[in-house]
Amino acid sequence: MAYLLISGGKDREGRGVAGRESRRTVPGRTKQRMIDSAVALLRERGAAGVTVESVLARSGAPRGSVYHHFPGGRSELILAAARQAGDHIAAMIDQSVADGDPRAALDRFVQFWKHALTATDYLAGCPIVALSVGSHQDTPEAAELVREVFTRWHHALRNLLTAHGLPTERARRLATLVVSAIEGAIILCRAHRDAGPLDDVLAEVAPLLESRPVRLSRPPGT
Repeated sequence: MAYLLISGGKDREGRGVAGRESRRTVPGRTKQRMIDSAVALLRERGAAGVTVESVLARSGAPRGSVYHHFPGGRSELILAAARQAGDHIAAMIDQSVADGDPRAALDRFVQFWKHALTATDYLAGCPIVALSVGSHQDTPEAAELVREVFTRWHHALRNLLTAHGLPTERARRLATLVVSAIEGAIILCRAHRDAGPLDDVLAEVAPLLESRPVRLSRPPGT
């Protein structure tokens, strides 16, 4: 999953990563290949682009496997993909909490997304954002899952900041800022096909994560 979420690229013949890997038959991997393919499609095309046909084409799975592994059809497959992607990013946040360094955590997130974007030529963004804006009508359960995932990320970041010595309320606000800034930067990076917005977030937000308030320097004599 880590490889797919970071890269999600295409080979020289235009096949997706999951599609290429699926050419090697691995017993018991069909369901996972389908979920991985759905994650990649969600990142690249949004919820509307995650169809049964596109997942089968990308994963190389037989058509009969869809309702065998996902009785709920397309909706269940989309939710499984989003949940897996959310868990993957949450695991990265949890590791940063264990390390106990908010600035290092922010740098890790920024580098993760820069790699994910550049590896796909800025075609693939955050699957949770993609789900949040494009599936509420045909997948009503998506809204609840999106809230659940974002809340999990937010709480983990808040806990990291409070453990670092920040007051609880300020930690809560900064956790909101971090999630919002990174997700917004990912969108701008895709629009401009440039990783600069993520670098800007790192430069401006990192000093705010110190346990002591940042003091702005004043010109002499003021």
